Amino acid sequence: MTWHRLHCVSVLCCFVALFSLQRSSWAEDPQQKPVEAPEPKPAEKPAWESPIQPKDVRPHIEFLAGEKLNGRSGAGARAAAEYIRDRFQEAKLAPLFGDKSYFQNIPGRADENGEKPVVGRNVGGWIEGSDPKLRGEFVIISAHYDHLGVRNGKMYPGADDNASGVSMMLELARRLATSSTKPKRSIAFVGFDLEERFLWGSRWFAAHPPWPMDQVKMFITADMIGRSLGDLPLPTVFVMGSEHSPQLAGTLDRIGAPNGLEIARLGIDLIGTRSDYGPFRDRKVPFLFFSTGEHPDYHSPRDLPDRIDYEKVARVSGLALKIVADVANTGEAPEWIDSIKPNLDEAHTLNRITKTLLNPESNHPLTSLQRLIVTQARIKTDQIIKRGTITATERTWLTRLAQIMMLSIF
Repeated sequence: MTWHRLHCVSVLCCFVALFSLQRSSWAEDPQQKPVEAPEPKPAEKPAWESPIQPKDVRPHIEFLAGEKLNGRSGAGARAAAEYIRDRFQEAKLAPLFGDKSYFQNIPGRADENGEKPVVGRNVGGWIEGSDPKLRGEFVIISAHYDHLGVRNGKMYPGADDNASGVSMMLELARRLATSSTKPKRSIAFVGFDLEERFLWGSRWFAAHPPWPMDQVKMFITADMIGRSLGDLPLPTVFVMGSEHSPQLAGTLDRIGAPNGLEIARLGIDLIGTRSDYGPFRDRKVPFLFFSTGEHPDYHSPRDLPDRIDYEKVARVSGLALKIVADVANTGEAPEWIDSIKPNLDEAHTLNRITKTLLNPESNHPLTSLQRLIVTQARIKTDQIIKRGTITATERTWLTRLAQIMMLSIF
């Protein structure tokens, strides 16, 4: 037994020695590559750094301006509201209104029994901010979803007015809600009803907000962002409202326009109250209004999805996304100022429009009187731009001129 044990131990020692030599030869073999640790994955970019594509906005416009929605009035408007609600739910936005509802009913006038029927619905969802100190402050992104419906047997699709603006709101909601980087301030998304009826939906919201209005630090709305003013060859989006907030003016300067798009700044007083910014402007909430302007198909059955410039909608949406991300994440919130200083940007914008109108290649018909007005505007803005300054009196003159052009030409 003793000899047998010694023999077994000797055999075992030989085996261990051979195994150790073999491992040593593996380690010295230049053909044997060590296992490399996997490279860390690059950090995911925030949603606002990836460009918005036409394919991101087109399906919303085609659905909302489709035949099934009957111009988004009556039953069509209710279907549009549910479509927006469904997109908010897909993005996991929280309901904005009381009783955990995505809908805010808009009451009409009381009937003979004193009851007020529901005449419309705003649709809202929100993302809570990530910063404990800033999450009680809100940025609102909005667009009205209603349109004119069916009149005299003809449907008014409203592809540009305002399925285009709704598509921007929905894409921004999707990106900001699903981003790995959450905004510091809370962001609310609201689809307003009854804009075509004297801004009824936005006026009701502003009078009955989910939180005190002084917590709203910026309001953005988009209305008609898929065409061009008068169908002129202008790669332009008009951005209005920054004249009432130095911080927003600075944000526009810092971000700039994406490739293929020009930012044309105008004071909101040049056009008056034309969309849902009105109730917020009246409450001195800093705001920006995005629009590419009215065109010959405005409020007509010809406002169709196949006439939309989807690349432009995507670019305007991308610009709005970067502005929202900037304001939602910066420490200093925009502030409202009442006074409006004359700005050369307005002269440049009107100069560009008048020169395009007078260009024979633009194919925009002008009467003799219209041509005289446009020519005078071009000459005056040329002088202002050459001098490099604009007076308050000159701005008043330009404001009146812009209003005349809006009423008589576009």
